Amino acid sequence: MPFIHSSETVRLFWDRVRSGESAGDAAVAVGVAARTGWSWFVKAGGVKPNVARNAPRRYRRLNFLEREQIALGVAAQEPVRSIAARLGRAPSTISREIARNSAGGRNKYRPQFRFGAPWRGGPVRRPRYLASAAQARALRSARRPRRRKLAANARLHTQVQTWLTDFHSPEQIARQLMVEFPDDLEMRVSHETIYQSIYVQGKGNLRRELHTCLRTGRALRHPRRRPGERRGRIPGMINISERPAEALDRAIAGHWEGDLILGSTESGSAIGTLVERSTRYAMLLHLPDNHTAEAVQNAIVAKMPQLPAMLRQTLTWDQGKEMANHAQITDAIDLDIYFCDPHSPWQRGTNENTNGLLRQWFPKGTDLSIFPEDYLDHVAAKLNNRPRKTLDWKTPAQRLDELLSNPSNPPAVALEP
Repeated sequence: MPFIHSSETVRLFWDRVRSGESAGDAAVAVGVAARTGWSWFVKAGGVKPNVARNAPRRYRRLNFLEREQIALGVAAQEPVRSIAARLGRAPSTISREIARNSAGGRNKYRPQFRFGAPWRGGPVRRPRYLASAAQARALRSARRPRRRKLAANARLHTQVQTWLTDFHSPEQIARQLMVEFPDDLEMRVSHETIYQSIYVQGKGNLRRELHTCLRTGRALRHPRRRPGERRGRIPGMINISERPAEALDRAIAGHWEGDLILGSTESGSAIGTLVERSTRYAMLLHLPDNHTAEAVQNAIVAKMPQLPAMLRQTLTWDQGKEMANHAQITDAIDLDIYFCDPHSPWQRGTNENTNGLLRQWFPKGTDLSIFPEDYLDHVAAKLNNRPRKTLDWKTPAQRLDELLSNPSNPPAVALEP
C-alpha cells in the first residue's frame, strides 16, 4: 500500500515552492523524496498554486495516518470532539468512522457512544478500533463496482425471478416485497434495479429471457424521447417569438390565447378557455370526460368555425400535451398556433386573467363534467357582457359587434391583459 503523506507536509511543500524553491529542494526540506516532490509538481500542471493557507478545501477521505491518530484517541478514551479538533476534522466524521470501521462489523457501534459515561442506563461498550483493520475495511467499502443486490442475495433473487415469471411488473414486485416481508430489510429492491438486472447483464444475473415477461416484451430498453429532443417537447411546435407583431400590440382582432381549467382529479374533466386578445371575447370548450390531445382538437375544431375567418388568425397556448395535435387543428380550420416559453404564464396574460374570472362559476376541485355545454355558453355570455375597464367600460360583446360592423376600422384598446 502506498504511503500517504499528511496534509501538513503537502502544505509546507507548496509554501516552499511558492517562495521560489525548486520542487526537489522543497520536497527534501519537508522530509519527502525529491522524486515525490517533482511528481506532485507535474501532477499540478507544473504551476505553483496560489492557495491561501486557511482556504476551505473539498472533503477528502481519511487516510491511514489519521486513522492511527483516531486509534490512539479511542484507546485513550479521548472525546470524539477532541480527536476531531486535533485532526482538523468534523466531529461527525470521526464519530461515523469509529462506528463504521470498528472491529466487529459495520454499524455494530452507533455514533452516539460516549467515553467514560454510562449510556442508556448501562455500561459503555468501548469500540475496538484498529487503524490497519479500519483502513482495510474502508478500502473494501470503496471498491467499485460493487456487487449488485440481486446477485448478493440469493433469496431476494429467487423471489423476484418467481414473480417476474408470474408477469408481475418490477414496480409491483418492489411494492409487494415491502408487504410480504415488512420486517426484513434485506428483502428490498427498487424497480429500477430489477430493470437493470434484466437489461444490463452482470447487474444482478437475472435471466436475459425474462424480458418476455414484461408487458412491453422488449429485448432492449428504449428511451421515451428521441435523441436531442427535450422531455415533454411537442413535435413541430412554433415558439411565440415567431408570432406576428400585430398580435402583440392588439391592434388587429383575431389573435387568441388558450388554456385549460382543470376539474377534480377523480373526474379528469376540464374546460378549455379561448379569449381574443383585442376584444377580450371568451369562448369555452366542453371537455367532460378528459382533456387528451384528441379531445381538445375536436373541441377547438367544432367551436372556432363559428367565428368569421377574419377572427381566426392565431392561437397562443402553453406547452401542455393537450395541444400535441396542433398541426391537425391548423390544417382543419386554418389557424396558426404558437407556444409560450416554459413557465411563462405572463405571455398569455389575457387568458390567465380570464381563467381567474371563470373560477367564480367553476371553483377549484369541482367536477366539471356535471356542467353541460349550453351552461358553458351561458357562462361565456355572462363574461362577455360584463363591462371591462381595459375596454373603456364597454363589454367584450360590444367591442366584437363594433369590429364586425366596421372591420376596416378596429376599435382601439388598451394594452393591459
